[in-house]
Amino acid sequence: MNKRQLGKSDLYVSELSLGCMSLGTDVHEAQKTIEAALDSGINYFDTADLYNEGLNEEIIGKVLKGKRQDLILATKTGNRFEKGKDGWSWDPSKKHIQTAVKDSLRRLQTDYIDLYQLHGGTIEDNIDETIEAFEELKQEGVIRYYGISSIRPNVIREYVKRSSIINIMIQYSLLDRRPEEVFPLLKEHQISVVARGPIAKGILTNRPFSQMSNSIQQKGYLQYSYKELQSLRSSFEKELLQGRPMQAVALQYCLSSPVVASVVAGASSPTQVRDNVKALHTADLTTIELQWIKDQTKKNLYEQHR
Repeated sequence: MNKRQLGKSDLYVSELSLGCMSLGTDVHEAQKTIEAALDSGINYFDTADLYNEGLNEEIIGKVLKGKRQDLILATKTGNRFEKGKDGWSWDPSKKHIQTAVKDSLRRLQTDYIDLYQLHGGTIEDNIDETIEAFEELKQEGVIRYYGISSIRPNVIREYVKRSSIINIMIQYSLLDRRPEEVFPLLKEHQISVVARGPIAKGILTNRPFSQMSNSIQQKGYLQYSYKELQSLRSSFEKELLQGRPMQAVALQYCLSSPVVASVVAGASSPTQVRDNVKALHTADLTTIELQWIKDQTKKNLYEQHR
């Protein structure tokens, strides 16, 4: 599988990465999915301390033990929770980050994290304190690099200006083109995008609309009504797909931007991993096809967090 450089770092990540949130809590089933990813050439695994209250990290640590040196592990911090208690609170403080990283290292059974990401962030945070926490962890050698997971333009701009982040993890698809607003800024500063949500809750697959969630059928998705989604996918089927799965076009659209280093696709079974990999290698979008997609879809801006 092709690999791309993550920001200005020496990390080269597979164009398709495994989003581990969907792995579930059965270690044996999760192991099958992770091994399918490894066999497919995926070297980048994304998790967070929040997923299943740390259990997701524990499972990854067990399965990947002994393979650590060949892989890039990314996890996240900033949401403080107590095991056994419902809910969590936002805490980007230096104290919490430096405590949370120790817990993640223990659960992942490793002595370093390749990419440690802030799992959110607001403009009201003490951003300098958060950055200081990450920088100190870099100096200590427990993390190699850091980034943020955020959709907020004002937060993204502050971290670009004030920190040494190498990536932004952000929801991005041909149905959610809002992140394209910050792509020129990220390209200028050699900061990569890690795209999550590339198939837009299953809309950008061949799944029948009758099987979509009640929320999508009733409210649509983002700026698209349900009827608009049906019409758009019909146009894709008639004018663009030419036998290719919709999922293939969705993944290749995200990767068509050089600022995107990897697309995070969740999977809960080996079959889903293999389907994602097959889709990635199926489509070969031309310049004309990319322009057609842009002409057919909406390029809206974030209304909040300006």
